[in-house]
Amino acid sequence: MNRLTLDLWVGFFVAIGLASLVFLALKVANLGGANTGETYRLEAKFDNIGSLKIRAPVKCAGVVVGRVSEIRFDSDNYVALVDMKIDSRYKFPRDTFSSILTSGLLGEQYIGFDVGGDAEVLKNGDVIKKTQSAVVIEKLISEFMFNKAAEAGDKQP
Repeated sequence: MNRLTLDLWVGFFVAIGLASLVFLALKVANLGGANTGETYRLEAKFDNIGSLKIRAPVKCAGVVVGRVSEIRFDSDNYVALVDMKIDSRYKFPRDTFSSILTSGLLGEQYIGFDVGGDAEVLKNGDVIKKTQSAVVIEKLISEFMFNKAAEAGDKQP
């Protein structure tokens, strides 16, 4: 095998390696495989969104049914407004409950839908009225520590 052939093979494998790294980076950033199908927009209001990010998945029964498209702050009501693009194949009742959940103990946050039983479905631009904000682990830990300190202070004579 001459030097030119060897250089071509090395270049070929380096190009495949770089393409693989770009693919993995896009998958990790939730940017790869964008859905270009028909979608409709839903909005939900949350008191606290934790570390929810744009392009976070919207799931129902573990299936990705959409993505978070925009996050804004409502300065009149002091809540976070989350816009979601939902695949038009999926229809949800008007009494659907929306929660911010976490994948695993410290994983990424996503929006989970718990469907209701209403016969009427959500349409483009509708607002999901029933929401549950993100659970912030730091807040839970500080409340636990404060309660333990208060209990210890009550037990001292």
